[in-house]
Amino acid sequence: MNAAQFWQAVSKATLFIESADAMERLGACLAPGARAASSIWLQGDLGAGKTTLCRGFIRALGYRGRVKSPSYTLLESYSTARFPVHHFDFYRIADSGEVEWIGIRDYFDDEAVCLVEWPERAGRRLPPPALRVTLAHAGDGRRASLHSEDGHALTAALQAFRRG
Repeated sequence: MNAAQFWQAVSKATLFIESADAMERLGACLAPGARAASSIWLQGDLGAGKTTLCRGFIRALGYRGRVKSPSYTLLESYSTARFPVHHFDFYRIADSGEVEWIGIRDYFDDEAVCLVEWPERAGRRLPPPALRVTLAHAGDGRRASLHSEDGHALTAALQAFRRG
C-alpha cells in the first residue's frame, strides 16, 4: 500500500460507541483537527447521539457554558478561542427553503465551523462537509461511521479516541 492509498483508507472509519460519555469523547477528539470555514454533518435517527457528539466537540474547544440542543431554535452559536461554532438542527425544517429565512449563508463564513444535524433537510443549500458523521443505534450503544476529506485529521482523532 502506497502513501496515497493509506490516507484514502483512513478517510473512512466505523466505531462502536458504548455510552454517552464515549460519544462526547469522540466529539472532543474531532475538535483539534477541525478547521475554520468548514462544516461537520451529523446524520442519524432521533436519539442517536448527534447533540451529545456536538457537546463534546464544543467543550473541547474551551466553551464552558451550557451546550444545548438547537432542536427548537434551529441554531445555537458558541464563541471559542479558536473560532466561532454554529450548531444547527434542521429536524423541524419542512422545506429546504426555510433555511434561507435564518440567513444560513451568513453562518458559513471564513471563520466559523458549522455543526449541522439533519443536513439532508436543507437540500443543496449547504456547502459540502469536511466531515460527515452517521450515527446509528447498535444494541446498547451506537455505531459511528465517519467520512472525512482530511484523512490526516481523522487519523489523529481516531488515535486519540482509541487511547481513551
